[in-house]
Amino acid sequence: MSDVRIAVQIQPQHADYRTIRNAAAEAEELGVDVIYNWDHFYPLYGGEPDPNVGKHFECWTMLGAWAEATERVRIGALVTCNSYRNPQLLADMARTVDVISEGRLIFGIGSGWFEKDYDEYGYEFGTAPGRLRALDAAMPVIRDRLANLDPPPSGRLPILIGGGGEKVTLRIVAEHADIWHAFGSVETFTHKSSVLDDWCGRVGRDPRTIERSVGVSPKRIDLAEAYRSAGAAEFTIGLSGPSYDMAPVRDWLAWRDEVNGA
Repeated sequence: MSDVRIAVQIQPQHADYRTIRNAAAEAEELGVDVIYNWDHFYPLYGGEPDPNVGKHFECWTMLGAWAEATERVRIGALVTCNSYRNPQLLADMARTVDVISEGRLIFGIGSGWFEKDYDEYGYEFGTAPGRLRALDAAMPVIRDRLANLDPPPSGRLPILIGGGGEKVTLRIVAEHADIWHAFGSVETFTHKSSVLDDWCGRVGRDPRTIERSVGVSPKRIDLAEAYRSAGAAEFTIGLSGPSYDMAPVRDWLAWRDEVNGA
């Protein structure tokens, strides 16, 4: 099995930026492997009385700040919405953050789903199949632009694609991703991972070249070994503002160190 990595998604909602920055610093000091944010314009939950109301900050501006404010930990978006930026520009943004961070960026991307973001900021929401077609078309453009930028990314810039759609999304993952990110039960993760393996066979890709990442509840460390046995190598713990409780993260890090033989 691959070594385990522990990631923390510092969800940029309901918190002052100073608190978010301090949470990133604490996560790095604890020894977390990756710090993610997300690419939305409004909170996804927790607002009162409307769950989508409250303080919120933009994704890529924050990643640029994290690139300077951290030293060791990898950073990225879980995940960037393909709909919100021209793919050529997005590739340039990712390259720039990667260079600032000296090669620590994970380039996470997905097709998008949160309708309020689209409506409020003037993007066409369209349909789920249409957004997937747009992601499918964007990936070669992004990869081509990354290959032609001067200077290039600091090294091999890993691409993470999130989603579990069996007919289209996992085919895009098989064609373009270095990391696949999923949610769901152990049974769902196992099934989707098998479908991804099948797509790899169809497109001529060794499935072992795609790392498997899964979102986990902070308190469900009891499921860690089951996910690991199903092939997960990266475990992402989501933490929301207004404060970010790192106590459960310590338990996950202790488990990581035990299984990695640290």
